[in-house]
Amino acid sequence: MDGRILIYFVESGVYLVLAVVAFVLEAWAFFDCLRHKANAFEAVSKRTKTFWLALTGGAFAVGLFSLLSQLGSGGGASSLGIFGLAAVTAASVYLADVRPAVKDAGRGRGSNMGPYGPW
Repeated sequence: MDGRILIYFVESGVYLVLAVVAFVLEAWAFFDCLRHKANAFEAVSKRTKTFWLALTGGAFAVGLFSLLSQLGSGGGASSLGIFGLAAVTAASVYLADVRPAVKDAGRGRGSNMGPYGPW
């Protein structure tokens, strides 16, 4: 087996794993955004649900297209490049910043809740 062929298979495998991980992250962000109420986004001043649905939905579509093109091409670098990177970034911002705030707002913290739990 030629060394170039081995490198090609390893490179293709790495790109496929990265595409799958990115798609899972983008799908998680999109479906999590769907399940929260619209007023929870506005209560924590994190734009609107429509904005985040458009952003994570676009990221989900880009991730799906990237994964399908990765599977169809038989490996190699992703054809989306900067769009794939922007999609992963948008999903990551949602999951790291918006999701925890919206999740806490959706719980409806009572008056007997302190910063570290009930008191």
